[in-house]
Amino acid sequence: MFRKLNLLILIIGIVIAGCGSNNNGEEKIIPTDVVKNPKTAEGKESKKGMPEIAFEQTEFDFKEVIEGEQVSYGFKFKNEGDGDLLISKVYTSCGCTASEYPKTPIKPGEDGVVKISFNSSGRTGFQRKTATVLANTQPNKTHLTIKATVYRPEDL
Repeated sequence: MFRKLNLLILIIGIVIAGCGSNNNGEEKIIPTDVVKNPKTAEGKESKKGMPEIAFEQTEFDFKEVIEGEQVSYGFKFKNEGDGDLLISKVYTSCGCTASEYPKTPIKPGEDGVVKISFNSSGRTGFQRKTATVLANTQPNKTHLTIKATVYRPEDL
């Protein structure tokens, strides 16, 4: 009985300690310049202060590629908005594709490049691969597409 009571007191003490503040009594506040909501109270969109990513093109065709070649294309973009553009991640649709993108903020009016690479090893025929760019824009996703028809060297 005594052990159960001690165990109960220990558990209650841990719960109470876990509920306490770990930041010295200060309330943690997220700075408003990090959080932006493009919707107004009336439900209208407001892009004031928001970055805007504008790609020159969102699709590129390599045409004919010989199996085993590694090809890349740089999708050029510009920040046409009012705020700093941050690309948080670029997801590719396949293990045969890779991406490189700026990791630092792109100021309004500045340019950048998202490079998509395709490794055609073990692939033949028509290939269509996508990359999804996640950024602090509205909408937050932009899809880029690369295409190629892969031929075996002996088929040429």
